Amino acid sequence: MSDLHPFIAGLPKAELHVHHVGSASPRIVAELAARHPDSKVPTDPEALVDYFTFTDFAHFIEVYLSVVDLVRTPEDVRLLTYEVARDMARQNIRYAELTITPYSSTRRGIDEVAFMAAIEDARKAAETELGVVLRWCFDIPGEAGLEAAEETARLAVDLRPEGLVAFGLGGPEIGVPRPQFKPYFDRAVEAGLHSVPHAGETTGPETIWDALRDLRAERIGHGTSAVQDPALLAHLAEHRIALEVCPTSNIATRAVADLDRHPIKEMVAAGVLVTINSDDPPMFGTDLNTEYAVAARLLELDERGLAALAKNAVEASFLDPAGKARIAAEIDAYTEKWLAGR
Repeated sequence: MSDLHPFIAGLPKAELHVHHVGSASPRIVAELAARHPDSKVPTDPEALVDYFTFTDFAHFIEVYLSVVDLVRTPEDVRLLTYEVARDMARQNIRYAELTITPYSSTRRGIDEVAFMAAIEDARKAAETELGVVLRWCFDIPGEAGLEAAEETARLAVDLRPEGLVAFGLGGPEIGVPRPQFKPYFDRAVEAGLHSVPHAGETTGPETIWDALRDLRAERIGHGTSAVQDPALLAHLAEHRIALEVCPTSNIATRAVADLDRHPIKEMVAAGVLVTINSDDPPMFGTDLNTEYAVAARLLELDERGLAALAKNAVEASFLDPAGKARIAAEIDAYTEKWLAGR
């Protein structure tokens, strides 16, 4: 296989599973830590490499929440959001659905109206200045329970910002059953939001079935264990319910033992609509370009295969039809030009 990194770097892309705080670069995390010196998070970007080395999923959540605690003011929110978009622009990401956990900010004292204004100001600036179209998925931090679910649903439905398109559920899965969140997802879906819960990352396929049945999932975050249930794979394939696959993340959190044992090949072989995503890229020492290179190796893809993978994310996105057609056409034009000049 030829070196695909230059092709991937210029490939127009969409990303569907990437977290707001989890996308903070070491530079931004260090800047936020310096603003809030009572935090245990290192202020040295190099020291953050060791800090972001995880022993298991529970340790990852602990570290993640310590970074969440650095976002304490609307100015912090705006800075983080715009800088995430800047990093996306460098990777030729044209469109992203950024998962935001507003409960984590509002319960730390950030005014909810100011929070919405901060993310919206950053979104509009990112589109105008960087050419990156951002949309939001507000997610429930599952470990915080039903109080967080109620608050997240209220913020999503009653204060709905212009960029909000989806409603999700993150955090640990073990000990956090999906069905208890049904009323909140019902409220969000009935308000016109799309359902995109995490499921089957660190638990079995029954968690994914719960997300489909009880949470009306239209896409599944991770879905790693889906390959354990052929009937589930067939259901996902038949209904074009995409999986938001994050290979490096799954290794970093020990959800999968190593990349060579990642189930992405079985997902694709079953006809499931697979999208490639970075999840919490700086924390996992990756970015979307790197994840595409990983997918190319695992799936033995060439340039046309990578272009098709990029178009999967466009298809599975909640972008309007004209926007989808525009990015898909850009992917095709880029690929043909690249191959013609090879």
